[in-house]
Amino acid sequence: MRRMSIRFDAADAHWRVAPMPGFSSDQKDWLTRGGSLTAHLATLGAVTVRVTREAVARAWDDEHVALCIASRAPVWVREVVLSVDGTPFVAAHSIAPLAASVGVWQSMRRLRNRPLAELLYSDSSVARSALVSRRLNARHPLHRLASREIEGAAPHALVARRSVFERHGAPLMVTECMLPTLWAHLAQRPQIETRAHDQREAGHEAPTRAHPREHGRPLDHTTSRAHSAHGMHAVPRTPREGSR
Repeated sequence: MRRMSIRFDAADAHWRVAPMPGFSSDQKDWLTRGGSLTAHLATLGAVTVRVTREAVARAWDDEHVALCIASRAPVWVREVVLSVDGTPFVAAHSIAPLAASVGVWQSMRRLRNRPLAELLYSDSSVARSALVSRRLNARHPLHRLASREIEGAAPHALVARRSVFERHGAPLMVTECMLPTLWAHLAQRPQIETRAHDQREAGHEAPTRAHPREHGRPLDHTTSRAHSAHGMHAVPRTPREGSR
């Protein structure tokens, strides 16, 4: 199978490939899942995408090095909120160099309320860096962005992941901040599964959702099994050493 190399690295002193030891098991799970996050969220309910910002701006302080661009170079920014059954679960921030946003990655400007996954997981020429993660405090702009979607006071720290996608030499970085509502929903799974089991034992079959897991190795741009489970079009990726 053909191997795809990528020259971009999403990691730095704060963004690490290995999740921090203090993360919960659910956090470690979702921060390291390969494939499309939108598809994984679809295993929990109906996913909707709401665009909150699309504009020309400058990369954040911890972004321009990962994209190999100057600190003041303009980028195209797309920010969205991913909700499950109407509840915001993820705030995402994606950037591409301005020239790439009208060239190789011009389709990202025309997505509207469709997920970015439609571009990233249907093109075999796209390669992906390792997934990296970190805690974000209130000083980080993504924490401030995500806090708008949190009812009441936002936690002191939120967790996020990011990776760089490359197509024909042009980068596009996607950063996804998980909201407390996602962790609260996942924490309820044992209770939901227990109730479903009790209903089945009583002869009342309850509908269930699959929770497929796909933990790719760093740099492995493989298609999430959640795609096939929900009819989302995707092209299988070539496994590469170390991708998530």
